[in-house]
Amino acid sequence: MSETRTTSTFAPPVMEARRWLDGVEFPPGRALINVSQAAPVDPPVDGMRQAMADAALTRDDAHLYGPVLGMPALREGLADRTAAIYKGSVSAAQVAITSGCNQAFAATISTLCTEGDEVILPTPWYFNHKMWLDMAGVRSVPLPTGAALLPDPQAAAVLITDRTRAIALVSPNNPAGVEYPAELLRAFFDLARARGIALIVDETYRDFHSQPGAPHDLFHDPDWHDTLIHLYSFSKAYRLTGHRVGALVTSASRLAQAEKFLDTVAICPGQIGQYAALWGMQNLDDWLAGERDEILRRRAAIEAGFTPMAERGWSLMGVGAYFAYMSHPFAESSATLAPRLVREQGILCLPGTMFCPGDDPAGARQLRIAFANLDVPGIGAFYARLASVTG
Repeated sequence: MSETRTTSTFAPPVMEARRWLDGVEFPPGRALINVSQAAPVDPPVDGMRQAMADAALTRDDAHLYGPVLGMPALREGLADRTAAIYKGSVSAAQVAITSGCNQAFAATISTLCTEGDEVILPTPWYFNHKMWLDMAGVRSVPLPTGAALLPDPQAAAVLITDRTRAIALVSPNNPAGVEYPAELLRAFFDLARARGIALIVDETYRDFHSQPGAPHDLFHDPDWHDTLIHLYSFSKAYRLTGHRVGALVTSASRLAQAEKFLDTVAICPGQIGQYAALWGMQNLDDWLAGERDEILRRRAAIEAGFTPMAERGWSLMGVGAYFAYMSHPFAESSATLAPRLVREQGILCLPGTMFCPGDDPAGARQLRIAFANLDVPGIGAFYARLASVTG
């Protein structure tokens, strides 16, 4: 096979990790603990499923092409919700619905970059962002975050060149879990505006932020849209991962360019999933608050249960939303430790090497744990197995 943009990037990490399960048998009483992927394991609530069924049965348009930028009622609803959360001004003309948040990122890059341009990504990075940039012919410029896992605007400023088109941040972070402080996001916004580049802020896990109120004040700026590109996902909030409903919030002029990309990739986002997301925003606020409370309980269990691991030389580097990011004490690289955890302990997680450049030694000491897939007793069982791992 000849070299192409797809061959220039790596295999999908979650799919690669699943192949570690091939041929492995798990003894009775020790089922697989799967903390490899950040996705709800339960289906949508019955009321939402009924709304989806009603749309399928009674709405002819649910089976036809819809507007490329999404259902007008859903665009308006998300604009209103975004404005209410962040106390800013957002119109439906600044909102597009996409086939998942990854597509929102891809559409964004299509409006920003051409061959050889650059986007700054904090490391450890979200691997799908890196993969898309590879396949778009865009150079990913790593911004190491160090032990605190928080990117430094001054360090980012040094990396900006005449080919830099954006800085892309994820908060709460995937893979590290850390929540970027509002003042840090403001500093990156000010940097991006001053240097004439875009700031992409992916808030897929916003609904599970540990602090009350808005995570930042960037929408307070009446001209936020000249710099900020905001990404969101309904998938985690409403358990709609299989229906792929994401969003892109930016200037109307940028959406006119993104529409070209979206029309050629999927034509329109799935209609039934959009009906579900709209119903969720209209009916599930209390339920979603309960989901957030449960995720915060699981986060607390991760933190409270970590002491025995710290005594064994492990470090909890970051925790939040769906993720815990840990460093292990062994000389062995996480690239071989993670498959060994499947065979010896029945734990499937992702190594830090999947979130870092190949020449970054930090990834070899790190593991990502998608703890939101476990209840509190499950977290206890996870720690019991992890504690028995030896180098």
